[in-house]
This record gives sequence, C-alpha cells and structure tokens, in this order.
Amino acid sequence: MALYEHVVISRQDISPQQAEALNDQLKSMIEESGGAVAKIEYWGLRNLTYRIKKNRKGHYSLLAIDAKPEAVKEMERQLSLNEDVLRYMTVRVEELDLELSPVLARRDREREPRREDGPRRDGEGRRDAEPRRDDA
Repeated sequence: MALYEHVVISRQDISPQQAEALNDQLKSMIEESGGAVAKIEYWGLRNLTYRIKKNRKGHYSLLAIDAKPEAVKEMERQLSLNEDVLRYMTVRVEELDLELSPVLARRDREREPRREDGPRRDGEGRRDAEPRRDDA
C-alpha cells in the first residue's frame, strides 16, 4: 500500500461538525477498501487566497492515509461529486508525518501566554528611546 497526505477544503456554509462528519466519511471509505487513516487534523475555517465558487473561506482538513491507489482514486471520485467540497489535493509521500502539522503547531504557539520582558511596540521600556515629555 502507498502513503498519501490528503487536504480537503469544504464550503464555508457548512458547520464545523459537518466538516468533521465529512472527515469521518472519508475515513470509513478508506477503511472499507482495506486502507488506514493514520491521522485526521481539522484546521478550521480559514481564508482562501482567492474566491472558489463564490466562497471567501473554507473548512480545511488534513488526512494521513495508508491505502491502495484504487481506494484513493475512489475517494477522490466521491469528493468530486460532493457539493460541499470546494477543492481537494492528494500527494503521495515516502513516509507519513504523524506529528502536529505546522498549521496547528503555529496556532498552539499563538495561544501560549506571551512573555512581557521583551521590548514593547510603544517604545516604553526601551533603553534607546528618549523619555517622554508632556509639555502640552
């Protein structure tokens, strides 16, 4: 069997639960054909670079798949018939990366509390900034 990374973008009109249900549907399709889905990541509702079918946003999902090429081809055929799917892309890889993807890793870093010992944007606390004078 071959290893694949598969990204799906679905319409912004559907709920996150429906996007997760689409992921589960894809997983069951692959498993019925004898393959396995190593990981599923839901990246959330994200802005599109350009409009696709009058949509400015889309629900992104990443699947790491270990399946036969025929199973992936059938999954892509089913996705092309689904009206909720805007785009999909499947790439064959040498090995599956089961760690957190860069998209989710960056999101987790942004949620961590920031340290306040660095320089601030307004210039206060910087040694090279001139002291403020309130001569108004």
